[in-house]
Amino acid sequence: MRVLVTGSRGFVGRWLTRHLVDEGDEVVELPAGIDVADRVALVEAVRSVSPEAVYHLAGLASVAGSWADPEATYQVNTVGVAHLCEAVSGCSPVPRVLLVSSAEVYGRVPAAELPIGEDRPFAPVSPYAASKAAAELIGLQAWLGRGVEVVRARPFNHTGPGQRADFVVPALARQVCDAVAAGTGRIAVGNLAARRDLTDVRDVVRAYRLLVGHGEPGGVYNVCRGASVPISEVLDRLLALSGARLQVEVDPARLRPSDVPELRGDPLRLHAATGWTPGIDLDDTLGDVLAELEGRGPAGRR
Repeated sequence: MRVLVTGSRGFVGRWLTRHLVDEGDEVVELPAGIDVADRVALVEAVRSVSPEAVYHLAGLASVAGSWADPEATYQVNTVGVAHLCEAVSGCSPVPRVLLVSSAEVYGRVPAAELPIGEDRPFAPVSPYAASKAAAELIGLQAWLGRGVEVVRARPFNHTGPGQRADFVVPALARQVCDAVAAGTGRIAVGNLAARRDLTDVRDVVRAYRLLVGHGEPGGVYNVCRGASVPISEVLDRLLALSGARLQVEVDPARLRPSDVPELRGDPLRLHAATGWTPGIDLDDTLGDVLAELEGRGPAGRR
C-alpha cells in the first residue's frame, strides 16, 4: 500500500515509518518545509502523491508548550486537520485517514469512573487537549459530510527511544544519567503522583497500522495498555535499572498549571477490531531509553 505519513520526522513518525516499511508498505513523506497550517501548499502536496492511506501525525505534541502558545497549537493541530481533510477529499480515489488524537481530550476523570472508554465526553483541560478535541470533530465531519474514511486514534501516554527530553520518561532518564555521570547525587522533578497508562511507541505504531486496515470509518479507538503506573514508580524503575542511588527533590518550576491526576484507558474496542495487544514490557521500554541515552543503543525490538 502507498501511504503518506505526515510528521514522519518526529518521534512517533520515525518509528511508524520503520514499521510500515518492514510490513511492505511504500511510504511517502511531505516535502521538507511543508506546514500543515499552509492550506494551499498542503493540498497541493497531498494530491500530488496520491496516497491510498494517510497517517496524520504532524502537530505540536507538548501539553506544557500549549500553555505557552495556545494560538500556534490550535493553528497546527486543529486548522491543520481541516486542511488535510480538504486535501484528501480531492484525491482519486479518496484515501483512508488515520487521525491521531490524544487521551488528553478526556480531561480529569474521577478514579471511580476509570478505565476510560471512548464514549466518554470531551473535557479538555489544556489548550493541547482542546486542539485535539476540535480536530477530532473536524475529522468526524469529513466522514459524515464528505465521505472521507477517517479513523480516529486516541493514544494514551507512550514513550521509547528517541523521544524528546521535554516528555516525562526521557526527561527523568536524562536526569538520572546526567546525575550519575556528574556525581551530583540528586535530581529535580515535577509531579510524581500523576498516574499514566504507558505504552511503548513500537506497540503504538503497530496499532496505528492495524487501525488503517480494520478500523471503522468515523470510529474512535483508545490506544493504551489498560493499566496505569505513578510517575514515581517510573522513576524508581529507572533508578533500579541504572543502579543509581539519588536524592529526589520536587522543583515547583516543573509543575504544570493544571495536571490530570490519572489517565487509564480501556483498550477493548481496539482489541476487538484488530486483535492488538501490547507486546513490550515497561521495564524493557525504560531499559531501552536508558541504553540510548548512555550510548549503548536500544534493543532491536520492532
